[in-house]
Order: sequence, then C-alpha cells, then structure tokens
Amino acid sequence: MDVVYGALEKLAGIADLSSPDVLVLDQPSVEGGDLERLERLSHLYPRMAFILLCQQKTPEFLIQAMRAGVREVLPSPVDASELVPAIERVEQKLESSAQANGQVLAFVSCKGGSGATFLATNLGYALAVQEKKRVALIDLNLQFGDASLFVSDQKPQVTLSEVCQQIHRLDPSFFASSMLSIEPNYGVLAAPEDPTHASYVKPEHIDLILKLARRHYDFILLDMGRSLDAVSIRALDQADMIFPILQTTLPFIRDGKRLLNVFRSLDYRKDKIHLIVNRHEKNGEIRRQDLEAAYGMEVYRSIPNHYEAAAASVNQGVPILKLAKNSPVSKALQEFARSLVGDENQASQGWFSRVFQRA
Repeated sequence: MDVVYGALEKLAGIADLSSPDVLVLDQPSVEGGDLERLERLSHLYPRMAFILLCQQKTPEFLIQAMRAGVREVLPSPVDASELVPAIERVEQKLESSAQANGQVLAFVSCKGGSGATFLATNLGYALAVQEKKRVALIDLNLQFGDASLFVSDQKPQVTLSEVCQQIHRLDPSFFASSMLSIEPNYGVLAAPEDPTHASYVKPEHIDLILKLARRHYDFILLDMGRSLDAVSIRALDQADMIFPILQTTLPFIRDGKRLLNVFRSLDYRKDKIHLIVNRHEKNGEIRRQDLEAAYGMEVYRSIPNHYEAAAASVNQGVPILKLAKNSPVSKALQEFARSLVGDENQASQGWFSRVFQRA
C-alpha cells in the first residue's frame, strides 16, 4: 500500500501520483474549503481512500465529509489502536477491489446509423458522472471508429493499434495514459486513425486488455461497429452483456434478425443479448410489441427520439447530459445507468452507518 504524505493544498498539483492508495489528513479543525479540496482530490484520484483525523464529529459534519469522499473519520490526536485498523480496512477493501470483475458491455449496430456509438459514449458519461463509476470505453470499430468525437473535441494522442503494438508494456498506468480523458474517471481508447493499422489489433490483445480493464474499471464499454471478425467476436465472447442497437424501420428489423441469428450460431446465452430501440417514437408505425413479436424476445430498453439535442451533442462533441440535461434522451440514459449499477450504491451505505454510529 502506498501512503501519500504532504500538505493538502499541495497534493492536487502532484502529477506523478498515478494510483495513490491512502490520504491521511490530520487537521483538528476542518473548514468548508478543506472539504472542497478533498472533493477535488477524490475526482483526481477516484481509487484513493481518505482518512480524516479531526475533532469535529457532529452528524452534519459527517454528512459533509461523506459527500466529499472521506471514508473514515477518527479523533485527533489519534491513537495507533484506532488508526492502524482503519488503514487495514482500507487495505482489505483495495485488495477486494483489485479482484473485482468490471462489467464488459458491447454495443453493436444492427445497421449503419443506428446510434450505437452515441449511446455507448454517452452512457459511459452517465455512469462516470452520475453514478461515480470508473469507466473505460474502447472503440473497436477498427476501420472507421470515431467514438472520441462524440464526447470530446480533443484529438486522441494514442490509439488502440498503438497500444497493441506495445502490448508488452500493458499495465494499469500505460493503459490509463493511452486513453483520452473525458472525466477523471472516464476515458476513451480511440480506434486507429489509419484504417490500415487495424491489422495490428489481434484477438489475443483483446484478451489481455479486457482482463486488465476488468480489474481496474467498474464498466468497460465496447463500441463494436458492424464488422464481425476474429477480433470483434473475441470481444463479444468476453462481454457480459451485448446490446444490439436498432430503430423501428423494416431495414433495421431485417438486419437485426440477421445479427441475432449470428449470435445464436455463436451459442451466446439468450440472457446475454439485450435489444435496445433507439430514436423510439411512441406513436410510430411499428409498435414495440410488434418488434418483440418479430424477434421473439423483449426489448430491453427504448431511447426516445430527440433529434435536435442529439445532433447538437454530436456536432459539438459534448455529452448530451452536459449539453441538454433535461432532454428525454438524457433522462433515458440516466435511468439506463442507474439500472446497470443496480444495488451497488446500497453497499456504500454501510460505511456511512459505521461513521455515523461513532458520532
């Protein structure tokens, strides 16, 4: 375990702390500005645990500390008999999270223009910002992928093909530094800029990358494009959930049935495949129940149509939740993110209960 020492206001400026584990702040009196600095640090280092030593223990203060990201509040001065067990609890949690199995979610277009990239990139933003999860998106549309453009106006400095060419260097730091940072806890690994570089990406590389990503991220989103080759099938094999994206028009429905037949031929479990209808119109000519009857399976989720907001988001390279929070598309993505997280947020309540009981 790494323990970081130093004044609180100086730590935010330290750039070479790639993965600090623990911050112990010994400050008898903590002001609102100190909690704000702690919260900023928690965004910079989402895996770092905060132990606060202070004399304030009112319920109101403990709530504020929890919101700022503090995990343990102990009295100041602290006795070793209290501090050591607190650090041991952090160590146990870190060891447990290191073995955690992040979920791999694959988004596949049933037909060009389905909106799969838009949904994948913006769902990643919702999971990171709204649900505070660590999210990595990997653009596996190796020929013409442009996922990063949907949520950023910055040009990626490293792409998936370059990571694969240096696969011997693959570790958490190299992987994280290769991604375009959208938020402190959300990064996008871009597709090759040159389509000819797709050949550098091998199925065995996908195995190594996803194995590492599962250990360090809560959600790994794969933007698959439409091609089915050895690389994409290897990724789909490892996915926990596959989301075919379609719209309610006959060409989409026809190509969607073809895609589902391919998944059946690959022996994917039925509960692994989850249909998503994008740009859904409630009063459309083809109803949701007609679609479900045609496919013989339920539609997992429908994303409403709000072309103006979605187009503005794509054109500006700004996540729709940031650009148009009240759009029905934004609300649908927020609900989608909440459903994926499920009961995970309830587990964090145990920490609050322990701290609150000490008050």
